[in-house]
Formats: sequence, C-alpha cells, structure tokens
Amino acid sequence: MPGISVRRLYQDNQAKLQLAWSAGTAGADNRISIDDEHPILALVGHLNFIHPNRIQVLGVTEHAYLSRLESGETLKSSLDDLLDLNVALMIVANDLPVPYVLRDYCHTNNIPLMTSPIESPYLMDVLRIYLQRALAVSTVLHGVFLDVFEIGVLIMGQSGLGKSELALELISRGHRLVADDAVELYRTAPEVLEGRCPQVLRDFLEVRGLGILNIRTIFGETSVRPKKKLNLIINLVHADDHYMQNLDRLSIQTERQEILNVAVRKITLPVAVGRNLAVLVEAAVQNYILQLRGIDSTRDFLDRHMNAMKEDNLSHDADLD
Repeated sequence: MPGISVRRLYQDNQAKLQLAWSAGTAGADNRISIDDEHPILALVGHLNFIHPNRIQVLGVTEHAYLSRLESGETLKSSLDDLLDLNVALMIVANDLPVPYVLRDYCHTNNIPLMTSPIESPYLMDVLRIYLQRALAVSTVLHGVFLDVFEIGVLIMGQSGLGKSELALELISRGHRLVADDAVELYRTAPEVLEGRCPQVLRDFLEVRGLGILNIRTIFGETSVRPKKKLNLIINLVHADDHYMQNLDRLSIQTERQEILNVAVRKITLPVAVGRNLAVLVEAAVQNYILQLRGIDSTRDFLDRHMNAMKEDNLSHDADLD
C-alpha cells in the first residue's frame, strides 16, 4: 500500500496550513498509509480514543477536554491509551496553546506534535484531500496524455505509429500536453483516474527527427498542464486495406479498458495513409462529449434508418391493398 512520511506531509502542507513543529521531531519518519482499519476518511479526525485516527487533531472541544484532564495522572493514562493506538501525528489547531503534559509526552515517545492557527474543520478537509491524492493507488502507462476540449485523452499504440507527431499537431491546434511517454495514473476516487507527468519529463515531448521539444517554451504557458482526469483512451492501430475492409463501420460496440479497476471508454483509431489523425481525434472527443449529453449519432442514424424501412414497408403494404 502507498504511504508517506510525516516529514513529507509537513513539507507539502506547511505553507498552506501554517504548520509548526512543537515536539516529537524524532518521529518525522513515521509512516501514514491506508489499511483495512484506516481508509483515507479515517486517517484524519478530531482527537478520538475509541475510533482512532492516524492523524489526531485537537480543536477547541478536544483541547478543553485535555485541559480538564491535565491535573493528576488521568491525562497521562489517556495518552498511554492513545499511544497504543499507533498515532502517527498530532496537530493542535485553532492557534490553541499546547498543554505542557502533551508536549512532554510527545517528545518522550517520538510522536510528532504540530500546531496550526487554522480552524480544525478546514485543516482536516485540506489534509484529507491531500492524503487522497498522495496515497492514491497508481500505475504507469506508455502513451501521450493530452487535454483535448477539456477532456483527458490518453493516446496509446505501438511504437512508430506517430503518437508524438499527433500530439504535436493537436498542441499546435490549441490543445494541451499533460505527459509524454510515461503517464502516471492515480485512482483518486472509486471511479476517477488522474493522469500526471513525472517531474523529470514535465513540459517535454519527444518527436522523431526533431528530438526533445520543450512544449511550454515553444507554445507558451497555456500549452501544458500538470494533471488531468482521464476520460478517454484512443488506441492507434496500423491499418492495411484488409483491416479497413473488415472494420465495423458503425462502431456499435462500446470498448472499455480496465485501469486500476476503473473502466475507461476506449476508441480504436486505424492509422492509414491519407487519414488526418488530429481531425479524427478532435471529432472522436466531440462525439464523446455529445454521448455524455445523451446524444448518440450512431443510434440516431440507426433509428432513422429503421423508421425509413418501416415507412417503406407500410407504403408497400398499402400499394398491395
């Protein structure tokens, strides 16, 4: 299962949440990960001794509760119970003062303790969204990932079919590059795949004969984007005369490809001499958008054809009468 360290969580969210270390820096490498007991929604929550969270947040109510326990051994006993729950991080929110007993306890037991002036509900929302992305199940696919008409399109196919050249033409027509060659796909929700570009490849597109092109430098800031939801796969296949003759011209069957247990719409696009692939990809995406709106051109054509046949049959029967 994917996981991150407390140190990385701090680095990624320090500025936005104004996090500051208070104690327990020796536990910076504590791991936060998903398991059967800790799905993403259960990773972060207000201080809870019964249903524990890996990240325990102290808001106004929780702080008042601990303050009432601070006299005597009751607080230490409660914290001992908390330690048995395998807490990775504690955050005191709302710009509240940190109880001395809590600071000493976290320092002794190497539990990272941080403070933030942010109100606890907003802080938890930010961390849940962050963890949802950081801990998403992922895979890497070979292809070119583009934003075409605000639709995330992954162009796949065998090497040498012109995927990069097609991507370059689409970019020149105003569409945007997300990733070339290695596309990182993360399942950020049960039915959502998000495509990202590895940092080392960001902004670059390799085109045979031209080498490595910096798309941002050539086409400007709006020609690239760091991530995009995957909506459609276009698979390029080499097509000879025999393939074209046996092709299902109506494409009634809807293809889908499973990626990380998410079904993604897939279109197979034959590559042959004289075919303008950029125009075909744009048309495929526009048709996909129409289908999302309940407009299916193929079905409309078949319905119109069936209605015409029925009218012809009725006219023929009337002539016979």
